[in-house]
Amino acid sequence: MIKMILDCDTGHDDAIALMVAAKHPEIDLLGVTVVAGNQTLDKTLPNTLSVCQHLGIDVPVYGGMSLPLVRDQVVPADVHGKTGLDGPVFEPLVRKPERKHAVNFLIETIMKSDGDITIVPVGPLTNIAMAIRLYPKIVTKIQRIVMMGGAVGMGNWSPAAEFNIFADPEAAHIVFNSGVPIVMMGLDLTNTALADINIIERMEGIGNKAGKLFGDIMRFTLNSQSVVGLGAGPVHDVTAVTYLVAPEIYTTIDSYVEIDISHGPSYGRTVCDINNRWKKEPNATIGMAIDLPKFWDIVEDTLRRYE
Repeated sequence: MIKMILDCDTGHDDAIALMVAAKHPEIDLLGVTVVAGNQTLDKTLPNTLSVCQHLGIDVPVYGGMSLPLVRDQVVPADVHGKTGLDGPVFEPLVRKPERKHAVNFLIETIMKSDGDITIVPVGPLTNIAMAIRLYPKIVTKIQRIVMMGGAVGMGNWSPAAEFNIFADPEAAHIVFNSGVPIVMMGLDLTNTALADINIIERMEGIGNKAGKLFGDIMRFTLNSQSVVGLGAGPVHDVTAVTYLVAPEIYTTIDSYVEIDISHGPSYGRTVCDINNRWKKEPNATIGMAIDLPKFWDIVEDTLRRYE
């Protein structure tokens, strides 16, 4: 079993990543830590709890950092809507978060471990960076970080930067310089992980609550994030989870990655030295391509495990 902590800012693709992580038979989901990102924390935390309550996911959920480390907060409300998870309609929320702060949970759980926990951040890296700064000894106890964020090529929030990194570049700088092994699922790969109407109807055809929730999420995404000319929406964050259980379906390259924290026009860019101009040891494995039929098989097989 792969011991995993999911760190998310629950919007649409985060919710599906959570659904897969919670039910895949090879993953032991130890907890979910929540950060501000797709929306403010007072929305991303209830979103996470609503998904767990709706599907009966019995995993502890911890609220974390509500603001970036340095920069002013940015929220893509035009992408994920007023709630951060517009589209699905959930029953009134009664599920409560754990009282412990997400950063404290990360530190305590990792330090008590045998060094066999993978952290999967699919939002801004604020929680992870704060844990590293607060208790640097955790660095040697984290098995690896498999994250969604960044890009070798163009960004999606600015011409240079992908949103998760742009939302807290200083946090990303801390994480990428920590020495922890990193796998980065950036836009070059995740923009190809697209759910069109055929995929949506395939998941809805499962006939359970998880399949319907997938459909509700992605039908909204078709309107808010649809790739022009393709009629399909991305499920960026799900790629980080499926990498854990099927790395063989990914094509990757190793590279040194530096985060631009200059506050200039490339603020938040993941500068990937693919051609090794700096002659530095790689600090990340970068996803570049994915076997989509096998990817969707994993998603479907996992969603079928829900009642």
